[in-house]
Amino acid sequence: MGYSYRDAGVDIAAGNEAAAKLKPIAARTLRPGVLGGLGGFGGLFSLDTRKYPDPVLVSGTDGVGTKLRLAFQMDRHTTIGQDAVAMCVNDVLVQGAEPLFFLDYLAVGRVVPERIAGIVSGVADGCREAGCALLGGETAEMPGFYAPDEYDIAGFAVGVVNRDRLLDGQGIEAGDVLIGLKSSGLHSNGYSLTRKILEPYPLSTVFPELGEPLGEVLLRPTRIYVKTVLPLLGSGKIRGMVHITGGGLTENIPRVLPQGLGVEIDRGAWPVPGVFGLLQKLGEVEEAEMYRTYNMGVGFILLVHPEDSEDVLSLLRRGGEAPVILGRVEPGEGVSYR
Repeated sequence: MGYSYRDAGVDIAAGNEAAAKLKPIAARTLRPGVLGGLGGFGGLFSLDTRKYPDPVLVSGTDGVGTKLRLAFQMDRHTTIGQDAVAMCVNDVLVQGAEPLFFLDYLAVGRVVPERIAGIVSGVADGCREAGCALLGGETAEMPGFYAPDEYDIAGFAVGVVNRDRLLDGQGIEAGDVLIGLKSSGLHSNGYSLTRKILEPYPLSTVFPELGEPLGEVLLRPTRIYVKTVLPLLGSGKIRGMVHITGGGLTENIPRVLPQGLGVEIDRGAWPVPGVFGLLQKLGEVEEAEMYRTYNMGVGFILLVHPEDSEDVLSLLRRGGEAPVILGRVEPGEGVSYR
């Protein structure tokens, strides 16, 4: 007898079993506009042109990065999917767009249906938190390319905003206030440096600065800010927004500023979570490097006119946030700290 696909390491039957487990998971994320379900060659979505008569589609794509290594080490796979969703929908939100749908790409060394279901369950949780549909995806079994118990996950989100509500940062002026929303920790950035610093320490280690096992802190999923921020956008009081991802506060804030403007950040304006101080101490990391690598406890920023800041702060608190004023826009360039 000749070789079969299974002899080469690809188990079609296991793949079909995994696909069957995914359909009810995706069904949890259905929202108006979705046509059909999983299993087709493409996902279908009908845009509501009454709500969006002059629509601009906004897309974002990302992965999870080396945070995946922690999921492998802890053999815990039900939250990493939320990270993949969060990194995309938060970027889409920055433009003022409502996330509509998400598609994931999952590449595995070996199909384990229960593990795949757990990963995609995390994706679905993220989609529900963002109010978008899990419209489809792809699972690729790639033996010999990935180790049997390893995988990679990435995806993309598509959102929509009316052209007159698109946020491009051009309305930002000197004197505008930066309002920060808390992160849940490291989110999905800086993990190559983090793993290098913490390599000598078991993930079960409980540092006094953390008060819980190290692995729990590091694997905590990225926050999704859609439900908090989206209701504010109709007010017209938001001039710009920033998702703090790779590059930290230092590199991300200037991405939304018009030419000739910078910001001054008050480092004492918010309590920096203990994990960042721990990393800085153990790795002897310079403070400037910390702020250009990590979110330092701030995952999302809104820029508003100073006269609107109290109204926006009040609305955010009503939505369950604990917002803080981080600093102001100033003539100049880049980010300075005091």
